[in-house]
Amino acid sequence: MKATAKQVAHSAGVSLSAVSRAFLPGAPLDPEKRKRVLAAAAALGYSSPARRTAEAIASGTVSLVTGDLSNPFYPTLLETLAKGLQEAGQQLLVYTLPGDTTVDTAIPQILAARPKAVVVTSAHLTSSMADACRQHGIRIVLLNRIQNDVRVDAVACNNYAGGRDAAEILIARGRRKISFLGGIATTSTHVERARGFRDRLNEHGIAVHSEANGAFNYQIAFSAAASLLSTAQRPDAIFCCNDLMALATIDAAREMGFALPTDLAVVGFDDIAMASWNSYKLTTIRQPIERMVQETIRLISNAGSDYGDGTSRIIPGKVVLRSSA
Repeated sequence: MKATAKQVAHSAGVSLSAVSRAFLPGAPLDPEKRKRVLAAAAALGYSSPARRTAEAIASGTVSLVTGDLSNPFYPTLLETLAKGLQEAGQQLLVYTLPGDTTVDTAIPQILAARPKAVVVTSAHLTSSMADACRQHGIRIVLLNRIQNDVRVDAVACNNYAGGRDAAEILIARGRRKISFLGGIATTSTHVERARGFRDRLNEHGIAVHSEANGAFNYQIAFSAAASLLSTAQRPDAIFCCNDLMALATIDAAREMGFALPTDLAVVGFDDIAMASWNSYKLTTIRQPIERMVQETIRLISNAGSDYGDGTSRIIPGKVVLRSSA
């Protein structure tokens, strides 16, 4: 039979009301009495109603840790994940990290909430957070990124193949002075897209004409694209590592008097909603958000499986042709 609050009170030598207060953060109670109550509860296997309620809520929640919501791709991903979890009877808690912090700052809050799982996207997962979640039996899934230095499951688009597709689109249209506008060099999205892009160019005997860094940011990418287009040997095509930077590139090119795609062809990656707007009509590689979310939910819902074997689920993207290229 389950231990009762009355048994805990008797064992700890306190009143029944003291047992109730011991499990309420901030409730007035002598520290020594609280210590005796918690020790007696642990020995008897007692769980307070408040704790049982919290555990029940936590068992139906998933925490999302993200560091970048300025890129329109991530709010769309977040909304799709929230809807998918709701349909599966679970709720999403979102932790948005300031740009100058790491995921470690969210560890205390996440462990206190005791969610069923943690999804990390657009943020770098540290070994500290991975170890903390593993010790508390909380599953972690990386979404839209892969980290070989941390052994957890990951779900991502086939970024390498997408980079190859981007190169092929431009080569097939007769472009030979093809530049690359990268994002953040330490992210798997940048690394794999750049690697696929360069490999396909090399297979055609073409070297990257020039390159710059846009940090996955509109303003930075605008300046970087303008610099690429200001040189005497300007490119006739640019592959941008994400759509937000591609939109910035189109805006910069037009402001400088270039016509698209006659003077410059532009290809992006993601297929955010703005990519299809008439003012851009961006050729891009579409990330399979629905399938990525479905696979993520499948992983975190599999309660009977091990913590995570470090397997990466790679899902193909899709070429979307519009008039920017």
